Amino acid sequence: MRATESNQDYPFAVTNTAAALLDDAGTVVAWTPAAEALLERRSADVCGRPVRDLLADAGSWAAVLAQGRQGEQKGPDGWGGWEGRATLRHGSGRALEIGFRVIPLNDGVRGDTARSLVLGAPLELVAQWRQDHAFTHELFLQGRVGLAVFDADLRLLRTNTHLLPYTGVPVDLNGRRLADFLWAEDARIIDDRLREVLHSGNPLSGFNTIVRTLDDPRGGRVVTIQAFRLQEPDGHPMGVATVFTDVTDHERSRGRLDLLYRATGALGGSLSVLRTVEDLVKVLAPTFGDCAAVDLVETVLTGGEPSADGHLALPLIRMAVAGAGGDVLRTGTAHFTTPPAAAVTPPTVTEPVAPGTRECRGELITDLGTRSTGPGTDPAPEWATTVPEAHSAMTAPLCARGIRFGRLTLWRTGSAPPLEEDDLALLEEIAARAAVAVDNARRYTKERRTAVGLQRSLLPPATSETPAVEAASVYLPADADSGVGGDWFDVIPLSSARVALVVGDVAGHGLHATAMMGRLRSAVRAMADLELEPEELLAHVDDMVLQVVAEAESDDSEDGDAGMPMPTGPAGATCLYAVYDPVTRNCVMASAGHPPPAVVGPDGTVEYVELSPGPPLGVGGWPFEPVELVLPPGSVLALYTDGLIERGEGDIDQGMRDLADRLLRADVLGRPLRQARHDIVEGLPPGRLRDDVTLLLARTRVMDAGSIATWQLDADPAIVGDARHLALEQLTAWDLDELAFSTELIVSELVTNAIRHAGGPVRLRLIRADTLTCEVSDSSNTQPRMRRARNSEEGGRGLYIVAQLSHRWGSRYTVAGKTVWSEQALPLP
Repeated sequence: MRATESNQDYPFAVTNTAAALLDDAGTVVAWTPAAEALLERRSADVCGRPVRDLLADAGSWAAVLAQGRQGEQKGPDGWGGWEGRATLRHGSGRALEIGFRVIPLNDGVRGDTARSLVLGAPLELVAQWRQDHAFTHELFLQGRVGLAVFDADLRLLRTNTHLLPYTGVPVDLNGRRLADFLWAEDARIIDDRLREVLHSGNPLSGFNTIVRTLDDPRGGRVVTIQAFRLQEPDGHPMGVATVFTDVTDHERSRGRLDLLYRATGALGGSLSVLRTVEDLVKVLAPTFGDCAAVDLVETVLTGGEPSADGHLALPLIRMAVAGAGGDVLRTGTAHFTTPPAAAVTPPTVTEPVAPGTRECRGELITDLGTRSTGPGTDPAPEWATTVPEAHSAMTAPLCARGIRFGRLTLWRTGSAPPLEEDDLALLEEIAARAAVAVDNARRYTKERRTAVGLQRSLLPPATSETPAVEAASVYLPADADSGVGGDWFDVIPLSSARVALVVGDVAGHGLHATAMMGRLRSAVRAMADLELEPEELLAHVDDMVLQVVAEAESDDSEDGDAGMPMPTGPAGATCLYAVYDPVTRNCVMASAGHPPPAVVGPDGTVEYVELSPGPPLGVGGWPFEPVELVLPPGSVLALYTDGLIERGEGDIDQGMRDLADRLLRADVLGRPLRQARHDIVEGLPPGRLRDDVTLLLARTRVMDAGSIATWQLDADPAIVGDARHLALEQLTAWDLDELAFSTELIVSELVTNAIRHAGGPVRLRLIRADTLTCEVSDSSNTQPRMRRARNSEEGGRGLYIVAQLSHRWGSRYTVAGKTVWSEQALPLP
């Protein structure tokens, strides 16, 4: 309320109040212009008449006089008299309620003649003024908010009894400035805002600031300031009225809710146990405390669950620490940074935790700085003394499902206010949510380790070396979080230094695709060991997929449960199977719905093999057509899955052209494939891929003619001796005399069997690669079979002898018949 408004609103002010002068008989002797305006009666019509004639009801005169028997009262102007209310007759004939004050007068001229001055105003105005007066009076008496009036120099003129009920505020504040009892910085902030109100006239609303007294500066209180300007009657500023409201508890509650919200958000940002606790302590320090730490049970880090039973103690390992600088240190660091006054040691805690502990309440220590260490006193817990300069600390266990995974600890140092029970309750709530997040991250870690372990066990090494090829691969699962998918590749050594290259793609992602991929890879490997041709091998794998789908559908119909979805139909799985022979440089391949491989020639050209792909695995009833080509020495084969060429950036043809460009830019001809492979997949769309990406690179090699010896033999038993002699001479030339005895026996048995059971021409071939291979080919399609000979039998032990002398042995069908082969490990140099 402005000062001018206050003067004008006072109903009995002389300048704006109707007045009448009465003699001792109650006759009106004087009538002011304000009275004429109020009642619309002229002075000439009123003066000389009894005042009772002004009443609307002449019979109410006695009631009006009765109001004066209550005694004289003092008004705000200090005058005596009494107040009352009456209903007067307005000049227009209507009734008008007024409030009045009667003031006895004695002018000292007419002796003891008593006169009275009657001041009147509309009753509504009088009631409003009384309400304003009562409101202002009570406002300065109440103690819920602080009320202060400052002059133009921002000195205190008037305050209520509860302005700032803090330690260090003087009792008498009249004439003082805020800087006389508040911190200079706090006083300056408030003065600047009040001065702005004083100069601009714009009210100040909802301004929050901290006030700290000179006597008790630690922590301080948070107040909300409302202020408005007070003006003189002429409009000049005379001061500022200010309301101080202590909102410390409210701000703390809101701060706790905000901290809880941010902590919950941090806990949901990662499925890594380490990242989860690191993000949490970054939120807690330095907002909630000067230093925060999370200690976890060791088994949690590997996805294990702390045992609820047993007698062994579980060590706690400090996983994350954050100080005022926000630095976070991982386990295994030698030191870490914290506030200068709060060096934390050591980084690793091995305090035992009883596995059967079910108590999940926190602990608060507030007297670390004053606790005595003498005899007879309980020492502070070890967890609380990790920060030497801390004056208070608290810890809360990380409990979920009744299992304790670790603990969350907080310290405060320096001038920070000591921790309280409300702080402990908040820490317990955060710890409870953190425990759930850690448990979820632990479960994810366990499941991912299992899935990745399964995936790695099902895939071969990323790089490999064989006499036929130098191979390198890249596998990028679409589900990067789980790390598993349905793509696979394989490099399978075959007999006679040959190698099989396999790439496949099972529809879908996740564990069900991985399980199906594992079955297909195992099937391909088993059938590759049978030395089947590519088209025949794919036909057998196709039958196997049909059986798997039928079994899955049968289980679903019997159990009434959908169970694990299995890939079916044309989208079930695709596969490319290729066999490369480094002796002849022939490469034979067949495709079951898989994209064709790229061949990078020694001249730097990139061509895609013109395949006639059959249907995907699981369709059945369709043949697979082989394609045979001769690869120049040093060529690079690139086998891949469709995830590399179908990345949502265009059609398949564009993706294949892009792959060809990537192969050339990566310089697969001039660089080791283990290096070039990463450049080829570099630049894939960041984030989650639409499909698994697999790339298998193979640089072809050619067997040196000096490492191969071939002889055509007649079907004559007498030629067996010549065959042994030829083999021994070749071993001597290769400096492999250590293998002479075993090789002589193997050649003798295999050539004898071929002549005896097959007839026709016989071919003997020795191949020196990473092993010594001995091959005997004939025109028979009869599969050799090793059997156990009886003691009475003279023959039947040839293949048994071959098996005992060989590292491995077997046979394969050819167009002209079959080939029986034996491999021996080369002697160490």
